[in-house]
Amino acid sequence: MKFENVLAEVNGFGRFQIRTLLLLVIPRVTLPFHFLLNNFITVIPSHHCNISSLDDGERFRNLSLADKLVASIPLQSDGSPSSCQMFAEPQYHLLYNSTNTTDLPTIPCQNGWVYDHSIFKSTLATEWDLVCDKRSVNRATATIFFMGVMTGAVVFGYLSDRFGRKRTLLVSYIMTTIFGFASAFSYNFAMFAAMRFFTGFGISGISIVSIVLCVEWVGIEHRTSVGVLMSLDWSFSTILLPGVAYFVNDWRYLTATVTSPLLLAMICWWWLPESARWLISNGKVKSAHFYLTKCAKFNRREEFMADLKPEILSKVILVEDENRKYSYMDLVKTPRMRRLALLTGIVWFGVACIYYGISLNVPGFGVDIYLTQFIYGVTEVPAKIFIIFFLNKLGRRLTQAGTLALTGLCLFCSIFIPQNLWTVRTVFGASGKMFAEAAFTTVFLYTTELYPTVMRQNGLGFSSFTARIGVSLSPLVMILEDIWSYLPNIIFTFVACVAALSASFLPETLNVRLPETIEDIEQTRRRSIATSDEKATL
Repeated sequence: MKFENVLAEVNGFGRFQIRTLLLLVIPRVTLPFHFLLNNFITVIPSHHCNISSLDDGERFRNLSLADKLVASIPLQSDGSPSSCQMFAEPQYHLLYNSTNTTDLPTIPCQNGWVYDHSIFKSTLATEWDLVCDKRSVNRATATIFFMGVMTGAVVFGYLSDRFGRKRTLLVSYIMTTIFGFASAFSYNFAMFAAMRFFTGFGISGISIVSIVLCVEWVGIEHRTSVGVLMSLDWSFSTILLPGVAYFVNDWRYLTATVTSPLLLAMICWWWLPESARWLISNGKVKSAHFYLTKCAKFNRREEFMADLKPEILSKVILVEDENRKYSYMDLVKTPRMRRLALLTGIVWFGVACIYYGISLNVPGFGVDIYLTQFIYGVTEVPAKIFIIFFLNKLGRRLTQAGTLALTGLCLFCSIFIPQNLWTVRTVFGASGKMFAEAAFTTVFLYTTELYPTVMRQNGLGFSSFTARIGVSLSPLVMILEDIWSYLPNIIFTFVACVAALSASFLPETLNVRLPETIEDIEQTRRRSIATSDEKATL
């Protein structure tokens, strides 16, 4: 008897699994809120130098604000006022002839800046003057956050396989809540950067542990649907985020608002089950029997568990050594695991790099930032609905490679679209975002199915680590547009093609039992394919 057979008897997708999924949706709402928060809290509104230092007497004071700016701020090549330069002294003759300003002496802003607060009441840029020479510091906040996510993926991947899914989730909840609210109360940028790093560290556990816990409780037939359903919370939260940001337009209040759902998540944590697969794999058969009995009771299948003793469960998953503690080193000790780790690492790096390369470049498409973020969120929903069909018909491997290739194609085509065609650029950008989201949805489910139970969280943690390297690099890649405007899209297109090629070498997992041990991976995969009779029972 395999674990899938036991799960089928207690119902692999009943009321118990639906309740578990809903309990995990609450903390997962905060994922896109925090991952895309930088699009709103790091916005640099229109600004110019504070010209109060140029006040040289009654004549200057009697000028209107518009005339003061003409006499104090030089024009850029496109005719707009400079954001970072001012004249060394008022140039009153420009009030009558402003055609020639090239030879006039200018200096950097001396007394700070004046910002346009009509859209955003407060952002990081306006709070700590992260503009002009400090503009790169403002952009680096996304990289700092994702470096925390990257580090957290490694730590929480190990903790989850070592101490269990449920306890690790609680640590993630508490850590993200504490540092999320601390970010909102930061009194300088250095403190904010540190708090955001640890917020990313904590939220990484929610991201990788919640999907594994849910998938480990459902049968083969429902894995695709559950994997996609769990990812829909990201899409709907992405749609909700611009509305929240529109009404909460102060970065401190917005940061606190997007963290608040975790307070409810900590209360709901008490009703979450531990993974029965993990418990059996670690020799905790009595606890596994307890949760399976609870599952059977919820799903009204109590009669099966009445005859199933805890001792029988110890034979459901065969483990060579129940006392063995697995680590990341086990990813490279055997040939097939090494190959699996290498390929999934490349795929995750590519998926994350291009997804956030598009997602974090919302202002780059020339449309209102709230509208663009809303469009991005809306395009994800049909992508996930269609992806269920492709995952079941084409399989995981072709779907993964295909969505990555199509994302790369959209990015490549956008290179040739003129900057003034904002509508066309937005269409290609939204299409690329749609395919990138489909690739992200697939890779979570695919990776969960590829790694064995004893190493599943370590494998997902390693994969997420490589993904966050890609995410951390994507804002830096965007800076390369200052060198050549087409360079970021060329790099993202290349990354998408390499990731698509790597995905084509991964084994197919459609209608395949989840591997339980490393030995299952090292043996021929076909031996683990469910028979038609077994699938019928599921």
